Amino acid sequence: MKILVINGPNLNMLGIREPKHYGKETYGDLINKIKQHADLIGVSVEFRQSNHEGDLVDYIQSAYRNFDGIVINPGAYTHTSIAILDAVKSVGVPTVEVHISDVNAREDFRKISYIRAACVLTISGHGTDGYLEAIDFLVQGAQK
Repeated sequence: MKILVINGPNLNMLGIREPKHYGKETYGDLINKIKQHADLIGVSVEFRQSNHEGDLVDYIQSAYRNFDGIVINPGAYTHTSIAILDAVKSVGVPTVEVHISDVNAREDFRKISYIRAACVLTISGHGTDGYLEAIDFLVQGAQK
């Protein structure tokens, strides 16, 4: 199984940006954590990160016929991007939305997710372990 992990704006600043919400793990720590987990369960993962909406759309579109699942943390584009929603809808690849912080316990605007309508699951507030849960969910779904 091949999974594409996509991270949106400011995720490259993990460990620096608002550690009270996002923790002290760095982006490198996150990548290593996911790689170790994927190796344990026999899953292939690739990573993409961008602060630019169009890049994220391109990454999603690249998953078509190339990946079995997508794990995406769209960052702030969660609350603003119809383009990312449409991209996920168009590729038809099972996609899990992940947020490190509990977006429902934060500002009201963070409770709105455009991409959620195209996702098979949303995981929010489980820290970086949410990425591992998302991968496990996609693997379990593929085994059915």
